[in-house]
Amino acid sequence: MADQFLIERVQTGVRMEKHLLKVLKAFAEYKDMTLGDLLEGIVLHSFDGKAPFGEDSLRRIKDLKKFYGLEFDSSASHKLKEHQKSRKRHDK
Repeated sequence: MADQFLIERVQTGVRMEKHLLKVLKAFAEYKDMTLGDLLEGIVLHSFDGKAPFGEDSLRRIKDLKKFYGLEFDSSASHKLKEHQKSRKRHDK
């Protein structure tokens, strides 16, 4: 068996755009992994400057984006602005 790393996971309260989250959850389910494991893999690949997905996965993600109505891509990364009503709902 390959090397393994003993880690400690912590619970987090991260807020995320709802369509993006739906796509991530569906893709994690498709890959039979937890959302946390998927996010860890994406981040670790990104930190190394590597693409986290191959062609088959990217095709599946494209289909999931269409199905869940995710209409933006990485070019929207620093342009997302939350609706005021959504923010107020969270502040309650």
